[in-house]
Amino acid sequence: MCVVCGCSDTGVVHGDGPRIDARTGDLHFGAGAARVSVPGMSAERTIRLEADVLGENDRVARANRAHFAAHGVTALNLVSSPGSGKTTLLVATIRALHERMPALAVGVIEGDQQTSNDADRIRATGAPAIQVNTGRGCHLDAPMVAAAFARLPLHGHDHDHDHDHGHGHPAAAPSLLFIENVGNLVCPAMWDLGEAAKVAVLSVTEGEDKPLKYPDMFAASRLMILNKCDLLPHVDFDVAACIDHARRVNPGIEVLLLSARTGQGIEAWLDWLHDAMAAACAAPEVAA
Repeated sequence: MCVVCGCSDTGVVHGDGPRIDARTGDLHFGAGAARVSVPGMSAERTIRLEADVLGENDRVARANRAHFAAHGVTALNLVSSPGSGKTTLLVATIRALHERMPALAVGVIEGDQQTSNDADRIRATGAPAIQVNTGRGCHLDAPMVAAAFARLPLHGHDHDHDHDHGHGHPAAAPSLLFIENVGNLVCPAMWDLGEAAKVAVLSVTEGEDKPLKYPDMFAASRLMILNKCDLLPHVDFDVAACIDHARRVNPGIEVLLLSARTGQGIEAWLDWLHDAMAAACAAPEVAA
């Protein structure tokens, strides 16, 4: 059970209990102050526990962010439901980056509950990858990312951690870190890993209402990639409605239509990555 994420058994009413829709009888367990019902735990205790756990995570995330900046790394947190095509997208992205920017160092942290299948697929492209298996955990957290980053070659650039802020040391060569989170549209929304941005990957096979069903994830994301667009002629998916739903919960979210299989939208995605790296390099370093 992940207490602060809300993936607990809500079959028995505890704490604040659900809000009941008088018209339909529907139960809303996330309507209280804690926005989650945890068996045997009051809303007040749940909020305190969440503050303690997320507070410690955020401390490590700040250290990660400063560490990434010191190494010239732009870190992106890819989030989605299982089967959205994140790994296939990353394989196509790495290959395209090798062609457009062959000198760019790229690394990947792969999050899953079990197996190294996705990391093995990434390594086959020639890019380094570290698998993080979470066991029963439903998301990556900042300490997991810190431990994985320490094992990547991106961490081994020959430079000083002062990062050229008036100390006379050269800044690290820019590099790109993709963090492929565990497939889950709920829990990873809450957890800062130290990334520059979250990127939500939504397959057109999933349904255009996902941003409304899982608003926290799309509210936390800077970019939504509509993936597997080559399947649009074969599925019932309203692209305009999906974009509208996403912008209801996040008016500033950017959107790209992409097919990792056919290459549609890959160039626009690489342009977005280039801009994200430029913005990260221009941003002031965050102290740990």
